[in-house]
Amino acid sequence: SSSIITFFPSAQPSRTSRVASKMTRFQMENNGEQIKKFVFGKQNTTEPAEKLEIVIPELLLPGYSFYTWPSAPILAWFLWERRLSLINKRVLELGAGTALPGILAAKCGAHVTLSDCTTLPKTLQHIQRCCRLNGLAPGKDIEVIGLTWGLFLDQIFQLGPVDLILGSDIFYDPSVFEEILVTVSFLLEANPQAKFLFAYQERSADWCIETLLKKWNLSCNVISLDNLSAELGVDPQELMGNHTIHLLEVTRRS
Repeated sequence: SSSIITFFPSAQPSRTSRVASKMTRFQMENNGEQIKKFVFGKQNTTEPAEKLEIVIPELLLPGYSFYTWPSAPILAWFLWERRLSLINKRVLELGAGTALPGILAAKCGAHVTLSDCTTLPKTLQHIQRCCRLNGLAPGKDIEVIGLTWGLFLDQIFQLGPVDLILGSDIFYDPSVFEEILVTVSFLLEANPQAKFLFAYQERSADWCIETLLKKWNLSCNVISLDNLSAELGVDPQELMGNHTIHLLEVTRRS
């Protein structure tokens, strides 16, 4: 049977507690599916405050794209803090998977296109389900497309202007690094004012994209997460759990 889990960080900073430390569970009908509910807004307050709830269905299936990886809530909280700047922005999420950051951007008023590998139709169908569960109709309120890194097919040429490109834990294997960056380089060349914002879970100290950034005329800045959502009563360390997560911004070299 399936369950629903609500994720909201504790207001008390703790390096050992996990973001899932507070949760409610109840059974769902769909076997093999777990629904996670992420709550964005000021934590543990009785004051009227803006709040956004996003539900993400996860499936117990092989593959990376049916699970919300730890980088996604980090990127989503960063976007939530800057939600007013998202209004009417044109946002593209690469390797969206369960699409938590992209869905949040859409709920905050951005024009969002969610993308994942063209050859993974079940993944694209699952992204559409994630959208519908959050009141976003694919093709109307949000776009879902197949876009394969490193391949310049019709989908990438048919994209309109883009202001912000998102990626959440898409640098999971060195074999895909250049495919991602050549795609980003193409998009930033077509949209020189755009930025590529991605959250990255450190898996090996030996992995590096510096040479590839230079090759594809890109520059990268690390964004500090020290004060992420501090005013909202959220502890970044608790969000990360036992993981080391970085947030980076890539632009075209001037």
